[in-house]
Amino acid sequence: MKSETLQDTNECSDGLSPECEKESEEDHTEEINIQKLQAQIKELEEANIRTHADFENTKKRLEKEKMQSLEYAYESFAKEILPVIDSLEAAINSVNSSCLDEDLKAKFKEGLDLTLENFRKVLERYGIVTIQAQGAFDPYLHNAISHEESQEHDDGEIIQVLQKGYRYKERILRPALVKICKK
Repeated sequence: MKSETLQDTNECSDGLSPECEKESEEDHTEEINIQKLQAQIKELEEANIRTHADFENTKKRLEKEKMQSLEYAYESFAKEILPVIDSLEAAINSVNSSCLDEDLKAKFKEGLDLTLENFRKVLERYGIVTIQAQGAFDPYLHNAISHEESQEHDDGEIIQVLQKGYRYKERILRPALVKICKK
């Protein structure tokens, strides 16, 4: 038996036997198949890593959008409440010009002022604040409705606020409507 194995080995090492050539080709084919399979495994692992990274990025983006939605949830409500504040301010102005008794005017004005002040405090608690409309015109914060010449103001300076503007956190709910100086 030992002599047969030794003889087979000698025959294969000489490379003369067709059986040895066939075994060599099979080994070579198997090696190529293994290399192909390893390459496919590597491609699949890389695709898996990319898919996982895409999933994580999507998850982070959705979480960020959710947080922004929650943070700015009151925006539409705030936009709807602004005309109520405008009406209260108009009521205060009309009390001053009414024909009512001075004592009655003072009481109406005081009640309206308190109501308006309470409204503003509630809005400020939720991040809704009045936009300052003094000094230089800022197109991001102000909307110029008209302009007029003025010796008392510099060019581009706000002369009069026609309607207050409001900001909700970092977003503009409504720009202030202003009249600016144009020289």
